[in-house]
Amino acid sequence: MAKIKRTANHLLGIGLDSKDTHKRITQGEGFNLVGGSAETHEKMTETVIKTVEDLGRRGRTITEAHPEEIAELLRKHNPES
Repeated sequence: MAKIKRTANHLLGIGLDSKDTHKRITQGEGFNLVGGSAETHEKMTETVIKTVEDLGRRGRTITEAHPEEIAELLRKHNPES
């Protein structure tokens, strides 16, 4: 059976609830967040930053971690959960 080569992870967060014309973009290693109202963008940013911090304590980055680990941490840090 052939081995499947995994590529680096990258998170893309898209906020769709903006009612103003302000362009919100936040970029970091392994992630991009775009759009959303000020509140939504702030929540997305907070969630991803806490996830990045947790991964860092485990010695990994978004690009290196297993997708299931990233998903678990995103759920943990989602303010809506």
